[in-house]
Amino acid sequence: ALACRVGADGVHLGGDDGTIADARRELPAGAIIGRSCYNRFDLAVEAAEAGADYVAFGSFFPSPTKPGAVRASTDLLRRARSELDLPTVAIGGITPENGAALVAAGASLLAVISAVFAAPDITHATRAFAPCFTTSRGDPA
Repeated sequence: ALACRVGADGVHLGGDDGTIADARRELPAGAIIGRSCYNRFDLAVEAAEAGADYVAFGSFFPSPTKPGAVRASTDLLRRARSELDLPTVAIGGITPENGAALVAAGASLLAVISAVFAAPDITHATRAFAPCFTTSRGDPA
């Protein structure tokens, strides 16, 4: 409902945030809808079948934002890359130092909070993630 009121381009749905079908009915055509799948591949399959635009797994590392979050393994990212035709987001305790391994495992995107917003220079902290998406040849991943 909030995404509709503020004219957001999309919404990310957590486990208790309603269905993808409900979000599609409420949001304008073309809205981006993602779903948290935590550490469960079956939830990602359900989200894909329901029309999600992306799925998110995590927490991959300890996170000050959600210290009690379930842990996900990089095997989920590998499996999603080979079995789903959707972008995959990794979330939870991600830093420039550990993000590249998640991208190499199959993450299309990295969702980051503390590593950026707790930094003294947000712009510099954000740019520090760019190498996570670069292959050994220097081309974008």
